[in-house]
Formats: sequence, C-alpha cells, structure tokens
Amino acid sequence: MKKNFPIITKIALILVYLVIVAGAVVRMSGSGMGCPDWPKCFGYYIPPTNISELTWEPSHEYLKGQVIIRGEKLFVAQNDFVSTENFDEKNWTVYTKHDYAEFNPTHTWVEYINRLFGALAGLACLVMAIASFSFWKKNKKITLLSWLVVFLMGFQAWLGATVVYSVLNPVKITIHMVMALVIVCVILYILHAATEKISIKRKFDKVFDSLLIIALILSLTQIILGTQVRQFVDEQVKLLGYNRMAEILQDPIIGFYIHRTFSFVILAVNIILISRNRKLQLGYKKINWVLWFLGLEILSGISMYWYDFPFGSQSIHLVMASLLFGTQFYLILESKSAEKNTFEEIM
Repeated sequence: MKKNFPIITKIALILVYLVIVAGAVVRMSGSGMGCPDWPKCFGYYIPPTNISELTWEPSHEYLKGQVIIRGEKLFVAQNDFVSTENFDEKNWTVYTKHDYAEFNPTHTWVEYINRLFGALAGLACLVMAIASFSFWKKNKKITLLSWLVVFLMGFQAWLGATVVYSVLNPVKITIHMVMALVIVCVILYILHAATEKISIKRKFDKVFDSLLIIALILSLTQIILGTQVRQFVDEQVKLLGYNRMAEILQDPIIGFYIHRTFSFVILAVNIILISRNRKLQLGYKKINWVLWFLGLEILSGISMYWYDFPFGSQSIHLVMASLLFGTQFYLILESKSAEKNTFEEIM
C-alpha cells in the first residue's frame, strides 16, 4: 500500500482539480441552481430530464422526499403515497430553504455532474486516508493530514449545500473556492512528504524563497478579486442576457481594473523568479509550468474582455489560476525542503 500511495494521492489531487473544472463550467453556464436541493437533485439520486417528472399528476405514485414544481414553488412529498384526482396539500410540504423554483434540464445535469465529481473526489480522498496508515510508524503527519483532507472534503460538501441554500451568495461562493484551494494545498503537502527524496539536489536561495511566498499570496488575492469581478459579470448577464455579452464590461466596477492591473504585477514577480532560477541554476524545473499557466490565464482574460467572453474562456481562466496556485505552493515546499537539506549538510 505504501508503494502505491503516491499514485493514489495523485488520483485524489486530479479529481479535486476536476471538481474545480466542473465548478467553473457550472458558473460559466449559469447552472449553479440546476439542482435546488442537496444532496439529491429535485429529490432524485438521478435527476429528471423533463419538466413532466416535476409536474403533479393524479393517480401517480410519489416517494417520500420527491420534489415537484407547482405555482412557482417547490413541494416535497412527506411520505410515500399515490395521488388522488385532486391535489392534496396534506401530502406535501413547501420547500423552505429558498424560493427558487425553476427547471432547466441542461443546468440540472451540469450541476449534477459537478456533484458526481465531488463524490468521486471524496471517495478518492477516503482511499488515500486509509492507505496513509502505511506511514503511521515513520511519518504520522502524512496519516493525520490525509484524514484532515477527508474532513475538509466533508466540510466542502457542506459549504456547497450552503451555496445552494443561499441561492448562490457571492461571499459563500468565494469561501467555497478558497476551501478547494486549501484542500489542494494539503494534498500537495502530503504528496511532497511521501515522495520527496534527499538525493534530489535543489539549491536554496532566500530571495527566491521569499518571492515564491509573495507570488503565492498575490495569486490567492487575484483569485479572490476575480470572484468579485465574476459576481459583477453574473449580475450583468442576468440584466442584459447572453446575447449582449459585448456590453457586459462597458462600465465595470473598480475591482475589474484592480484585477487586471494585478495580472501585470503577478507576471513581473514570476518572471523574476524564472530568471533567478535560471541564472543561479537553482534546479526548480516546475517554475516553467508557472509561465505556461500564467500565460494561458492572462490570454483567457484578454479574450474575455476583447472578444466578449468566448465559450470556455471563463472556465479556462479559473482553472489556470487554480493550477498556477497549486504549482506555486508545491515550489514553496520544494524550496523549504532544499533549505532543510542545506541546513543538514552544514550541520
């Protein structure tokens, strides 16, 4: 089990990133309320595909927890029963978590797939935690952190439910996103602890290490700023519609300009990092990934502004930011490891 642990951990990491990708698609397509309840979807484990499945019918068998839409409200069946010729409110209770009662099959299935990825990622993290017991004698930290990830995934699922119940409250969406990045960081730490070898020679440089931390903080700040811009875009889309995307950023909030300017600051800091790594031959190969992720993130941002949000650009923008953040965090772990090795050599 110990031998396969790195592979299991990488699978868990990939699945967590796929949840981030799926979440980005949910936001891009406006599918956040595709499933108005949680953890089921309109009371089903496999969601409906047609509005007729959510319409009350006489002489129809309903199961406890099943949801229907009636009079712009959601009703939940209180028990298993067969309906009579007339609608009987005694068999139903009004859904009180929120008052959103719309059905769009595309939105429903996009959100449902997002939840499926979340469940798969949670299962993978549980398998990782079980496998981590093979490290208990030599490195208890790996086991404890692996089970922390399981707890965080459960907490993240609860946060997802609160996002639905709040009808996509922007602050809760931001917290949900930041928590996903926290989970990524913990898994990356576990992966590094389980795979890093003393024989890997990287040079420690204090300036490089400090700049890495600054770059990570800047990236996190940029992601948070981006969620605020995204909130403004969502509000504009609701107001103007998808057929008027060219008008979305004609009069943007001040946060948009801060977000855009911040990109140049982040680019400058990372170019310095890449240059210093090459000049001093520090040996941090993953720093080259940063340039690719940052480049794609900036290009997708430019395309959204100049080409009126082409399909997929919003998802690419968020996913690249998440990959950039994860890579920067792993580089910090490698730098700290190099510092530790340097100290041990001196001693």
